[in-house]
Amino acid sequence: MILKIERLAHNKVLPEYKTEGAAGMDLCAAINEPVTLKPLERKLIPTGLKIELEHGYEAQVRPRSGLSIKHGITLINCIGTIDEDYRGEVCIPMVNVSNEEYTILPDERIAQMVIAKYEQAKIEVVTELTETTRGEGGFGSTGK
Repeated sequence: MILKIERLAHNKVLPEYKTEGAAGMDLCAAINEPVTLKPLERKLIPTGLKIELEHGYEAQVRPRSGLSIKHGITLINCIGTIDEDYRGEVCIPMVNVSNEEYTILPDERIAQMVIAKYEQAKIEVVTELTETTRGEGGFGSTGK
């Protein structure tokens, strides 16, 4: 799988896998000055990148675990999907769920991107679904 990247003028850092076994590559904030997120504030942070994915692939943008556990900084949509036909700038929808302000610095690693294969399902409308042991048991129905 080849990921094509177009660097915009405000990008200084390309995505990078930090270890040999890393599934996600780090995305950095392409900002010229620090951006502060107040508690419960959300902002769209640019990466300065556009990407082109091969047919049948998506890019999943995920929070960085260190930012989330240490500072309460995560993504508004938890995991964002970049479709193969999107050609705009990759921007990260960040939110501060802590009680303290957090300042994002220029070129700081703010999210990670995982490239994944996908399939589009064919939809078939039926009048009845097959039975299972679980049935309609939902949230918490399988125990702790």
